[in-house]
Amino acid sequence: MAKSILSTYWARISAFHPNARLYLVSAVLTGAAFGVYRLLFNFYVLSMGFDEGLLGQLITITSMAALVTALPMGYLADMLGRKNSLLLGGAVVAAGVGAMLLWPSVIMFYAMNILMGMAQGLQTVTMAPFLLENSGEEERTYLFSLSSGMQMAAAFVGNSIGGYLPGWIASQQGVAATSSVAYSGALGIISVIAMLGLLPLFWLRTPVLKKSERALFAPFAYARQHPVTLTKLIAPMLVTSIGAGLFMPFMNVFFRVVHQQPDPVIGNVLAWGALAMGIGLMIAPPLADRLGKAELVVITQGISIPFLIMLGYSPWFWMSALGHYVRLSLMNMSGPIYTTFVMEHVEPDSRATVASLVSMANSFGWAFSPSISGYLQVHYGFAPVFALVVVLYSLSVFMYWKFFWKVTPVRVVPQSA
Repeated sequence: MAKSILSTYWARISAFHPNARLYLVSAVLTGAAFGVYRLLFNFYVLSMGFDEGLLGQLITITSMAALVTALPMGYLADMLGRKNSLLLGGAVVAAGVGAMLLWPSVIMFYAMNILMGMAQGLQTVTMAPFLLENSGEEERTYLFSLSSGMQMAAAFVGNSIGGYLPGWIASQQGVAATSSVAYSGALGIISVIAMLGLLPLFWLRTPVLKKSERALFAPFAYARQHPVTLTKLIAPMLVTSIGAGLFMPFMNVFFRVVHQQPDPVIGNVLAWGALAMGIGLMIAPPLADRLGKAELVVITQGISIPFLIMLGYSPWFWMSALGHYVRLSLMNMSGPIYTTFVMEHVEPDSRATVASLVSMANSFGWAFSPSISGYLQVHYGFAPVFALVVVLYSLSVFMYWKFFWKVTPVRVVPQSA
């Protein structure tokens, strides 16, 4: 049985298009860099004398920028082509991090997070169509999952190193490991690595769409033609994003404030969490082959909820960390599977359109929830935050079950690589 699964997995990976392989190399490098960024940036802001309220606002405006500009970014991605869109988005994000380190101020934080949100939106609306265009039907699920899984595995390495980077910088500069100088130096190294991670993308070979193939208002037309299908596909993701935005951006703060852990320990917790998530993502495709895509979503996300409660309410750090590992793996392992499932429910010429709408749904919750969460943390702590997340995640699992359990996807015409 295991030999058969491994043989199938190898056959699917061997079928990857050269463009897909180059993208995966870039994803690993940038994934490692931004694993460190997600660990240290919150601490950098706090070390400057700001509080969790500002962190929530920064996360909100980043996601709000991605949400508001999702449709024009989709049009821009078609105009520039997949290669140029991925390069531009990655370069702007890396440059935005560098600018916040060189000229740190509240205004610069706001401005760069808006710009980075737009750039991340450009990358997001480009990625799913790019992977679809560079995969066949058989290996598509494996490519989506492996892409996310390898980024998480890279984030494991990044988080493992990132927790120690400020200490190394501090020892060279003669400052405290929790000082803004230490965090700034560590993030500066990460910004350079993120730029280097874009190099493989220069070898991509992708076409630029003709003007007649681009449509700025295509998402509205698709929504008008398929309102019920689109609502069912998007609504559970929207609810999940609202819940995720309440606590995911603050996991490092949670372990520091609630469990009083130092940076290296937090870095290791987030690193092992990323590794657990990466492993889950990589084993998801063969499970989806056996259980079905929607069924895998319902089962894994449903089982993750008790571990979410363990994470948020356990009085012991080790139990909370264990809940974090298991929950992260179960909740997220089906993400790329569901993205593939969504694409299978729409016609080939509507996939880029739906990718933009999916991006908007994912950004919506993160655009509003972090500010709400920051307020709750300052005034009431993390307990009400996790209570809201449990309710929202339970609702989203129910919606997945109600809409898609045992539903056969629409048969689509395979896309040439």
